Amino acid sequence: MTTPVMDIHKILKMLPHRYPILLVDRVIEFEKDVRIKALKNVTINEPFFMGHFPSRPVMPGVLMLEALAQTAALLSFESLGEEPGEDTVVYFVGIDGARFKRVVEPGDQLILEASIERARAGIYKYKTRASVGGETAVEAELMCTMRKVA
Repeated sequence: MTTPVMDIHKILKMLPHRYPILLVDRVIEFEKDVRIKALKNVTINEPFFMGHFPSRPVMPGVLMLEALAQTAALLSFESLGEEPGEDTVVYFVGIDGARFKRVVEPGDQLILEASIERARAGIYKYKTRASVGGETAVEAELMCTMRKVA
């Protein structure tokens, strides 16, 4: 069962990230406790393109992984049916099997997918994939945990 799209206004309520590190523009599919599909429109206006690389702009792989982690956090928060407070943060606890397979450039639309593999003792494990035009750009297993911060 698919629920409606999550727009940027809801994403801003769910994630503590803001410019320039908010890397999810819209959620296009969501299945509670199962999977999520979101998108990131990659534009030449991204601040990281000034230095990565000036002669051939390429989205850094670590930022693609961050976009996947933000997507996974949205899956968890929405599945729990709660909007986290400003004191709730999702941290990486592990990244396994990360493979970069395609360069992501300005003008690309990055499709971000995450599915929950397991949730145990406050640690969530996700299978993730980011693609452009159906072609895999990066895939990885991410492990994250939610924590309250002071």
